[in-house]
Amino acid sequence: MDDLTKLIKGLYPYDERYGVLRAMPERGMSYDHILGQIREMAQEENRDWETGKCSGSLYCGDHDHYRFLDEVFAAFSYVNSLQRDMCPSMTRFESEIIAMSLDLMHGDAVSQHDPSQKACGAVTFGGTESIINPLLCYRDRGRKERGITAPKIIIPDTAHPAFNKGAHLLGLEVVTAPVDPQTTQVDVGWVADRIDAQTIAIVGSAGNYPYGTIDPIAELSELAVAHNVGLHVDGCLGGFILPWGEVLGYDVPVFDFRLPGVTSISADTHKYGYGLKGTSVALYRDASLRKYQYFVAPAWKGGAYVSNGLAGSRSGGLIAATWASMVSHGREGYLRRARKIFETAARMTEVVASHPELKLMGKPTFCLSFRSDDFDIYHLNDFMKERGWRFNGQQNPSALHMAVTGPQTRPGVMDSFAEDLADAVPYARSQGDARPQSSAIYGGGASGLPIETPEQVRDLLEMALDVLQAYPF
Repeated sequence: MDDLTKLIKGLYPYDERYGVLRAMPERGMSYDHILGQIREMAQEENRDWETGKCSGSLYCGDHDHYRFLDEVFAAFSYVNSLQRDMCPSMTRFESEIIAMSLDLMHGDAVSQHDPSQKACGAVTFGGTESIINPLLCYRDRGRKERGITAPKIIIPDTAHPAFNKGAHLLGLEVVTAPVDPQTTQVDVGWVADRIDAQTIAIVGSAGNYPYGTIDPIAELSELAVAHNVGLHVDGCLGGFILPWGEVLGYDVPVFDFRLPGVTSISADTHKYGYGLKGTSVALYRDASLRKYQYFVAPAWKGGAYVSNGLAGSRSGGLIAATWASMVSHGREGYLRRARKIFETAARMTEVVASHPELKLMGKPTFCLSFRSDDFDIYHLNDFMKERGWRFNGQQNPSALHMAVTGPQTRPGVMDSFAEDLADAVPYARSQGDARPQSSAIYGGGASGLPIETPEQVRDLLEMALDVLQAYPF
């Protein structure tokens, strides 16, 4: 079996055990039979992250919390939150999610800066929507209020690809700013030199996905005010943990609505908000900006239609579970979890820094990334993978990233990390010019076939998407 076939087969580990459905079954399976398969698959897959060796992905890792959220979700799983006359509970949940998020991001500072404005927001179904919705707002506001015909955004090269995806869908030009290779923060001077009459918004991350580092948001805020352009702060990864780090005394710079130039913020409740996957918030400095994400069709034959974002029908279960996660934690609960995460991240950073062959990328927070000038870092990843670790792989330069979450704070995980890394470094040094087995693929861990060019990467990823949607054998 060649490497490509092995990779594809690995995406379908249950084909021999359960068979493969290639058409609608003639008769339905019993509930018990289905639940038996579901439980078996879930228990096996949970083992991958329950060890505490998986970067990011499972942010809470508390099965009691998940069972609680499952019960909340079940009460509203079949509800369409679009139909508020039938489920007014959604109005309560959604508005309170927004209010709690604004409290965390100091939304009250907006009115202190300008009494005519009031911070607001919207619940979305993931970070990508929380990024695309503000881009839509900036584009349409630019068209209507400034007559912009060729809208562009300026983003750091560490910004999440959702910005490129949104720009692709919305017809925006993307100007990509470099970051300082030492600090991994965006070059503010470079951004300043490229703002022009067609610029609708600039972007900073708090923190960025590759390294967890925070861009100079205060300096970007000054630029935004001086040039009268929007500033979107992408807090999808860090939005629900960095504020707690600030409270705990860690060096977290201000990145939220306390800065007058910040006009929108994205933050994922399904990450360090510990909600179920598929929820996020997009926060705005004022409703005069948020209104541009609304879609209204007043004359449709089916009745006047309105939606507040990209999605139409939305499961009430996810909204209810997000609300339940937030109110069940409260400030005390979030601080308790954040303290353990920041402490663990600091210890992991110390362990990495103790190896002179490894170089930290920027100034780590709850997320750390490291590379090496002495060997191919993916040899180290190959070794750590054999010990059960699942890092996220990065490129340009090659690096490995660990977003510390709840599972890493469990007893014994840090000791394993220190011991395994101590064994991995000499292994990686011994490999010389040999080709490592792993590479950088976002969302798939640091694994894949040996690939070298962007065209090969594109072909592989497009093939993977095809395979994920249709069993090929």
